[in-house]
Amino acid sequence: MLRAAAKNFAHLAVLCSPSQYENYLQELRQYGGETSPAFRQASAQQAFWHTANYDQAIAQFLSNQATESESKSGDQEQLPQRFTLSGQQVQTLRYGENPHQPAAWYQTGTVPSGWAAAQKLQGKELSYNNLVDLEAARRIISEFSETAAAAILKHTNPCGVAVGDSLSAAYEKALNADSTSAFGGIVALSRPIDAATATALTQTFLECIVAPGCEPEAEEILTNKSKLRVLILPDLNRGSAQTVKAIAGGFLVQSSDDDLTDPTTWRVVTERQPTTEQLEELMFAWKVAKHVKSNAIVVTSDRTTRGIGAGQMNRVGSVKIALEQAGDRTQGATLASDGFFPFDDSVRLAASAGIEAIAQPGGSLRDQDSIQAANELNLVMVFTGVRHFLH
Repeated sequence: MLRAAAKNFAHLAVLCSPSQYENYLQELRQYGGETSPAFRQASAQQAFWHTANYDQAIAQFLSNQATESESKSGDQEQLPQRFTLSGQQVQTLRYGENPHQPAAWYQTGTVPSGWAAAQKLQGKELSYNNLVDLEAARRIISEFSETAAAAILKHTNPCGVAVGDSLSAAYEKALNADSTSAFGGIVALSRPIDAATATALTQTFLECIVAPGCEPEAEEILTNKSKLRVLILPDLNRGSAQTVKAIAGGFLVQSSDDDLTDPTTWRVVTERQPTTEQLEELMFAWKVAKHVKSNAIVVTSDRTTRGIGAGQMNRVGSVKIALEQAGDRTQGATLASDGFFPFDDSVRLAASAGIEAIAQPGGSLRDQDSIQAANELNLVMVFTGVRHFLH
């Protein structure tokens, strides 16, 4: 009925949402009980979008059921033959990544979820880059939801990640990991903001903070930084099941990289075996490396990042950057690589800086070269069997 009425918009106005009622009444008052052609056409457009979304929701539901059935009969998750994406505009943004790029924010589904449902306690309007960084921050902090953890990001890459005995301790550790890069950063916290953490947060210029909650005393402290964006997102773990990337003439869809870290599946490939402490540290480093742009190298100790090499064109370049950033904190530290080492040069470079344990996926034709070097240098090396490229 809505579609039929919308097709006849030249002669009647079709309303499909209570949000249209006030404008409709205004039209009647302005045009003596009639509506303008422009209003009727705009209402018809909204009606078609409404019915299209309804049809899409049904088709998506049926498609998901079919996909789940197919996945159960095979070893690999299946994606649907048809993939549609639609959204309702939440707001226009000042601009996109750069001032010459128009941008807007859309929510999927009829009920706000994710960032569209987040509560903003204070601060300026969110920008395109803020939202991109916040999603990257949400993904990394979700790895540490069972402990007090803090992650500080710049340009979607973590510059400091740490876990601690308290939220304020975790934040201070993450900040001290790279306080220079943290300036103007995005902070994600795994627990509600308390007064001590809020006080520490106000000592540095930050763009955004996201946490699952905020205590009243902490909220009052944060008001001293009125421009600081503070968002409350109770469920930091829930994200999109797929990632979508536009290319010329279409788009790419993949399931999100939600692979859980399971050290029981790792393989120790060196003569030297990891201690329980080293294995836990390697797991921390591996979780962080998953969220660093490839080629990714992460150096950690005391559940704190010490050096991060991100987005380099060769892996040894990332190793050099991470080690240089870590400085003398590499002694006895661990190192994680998101991809395998095609040569033994990265292993030797890491050992020369004092690294004692390495986690990498393995899978190179020259794996034995790296294993031999690690044995020669008395390092621990584990193969995770999973890589985490992030482009």
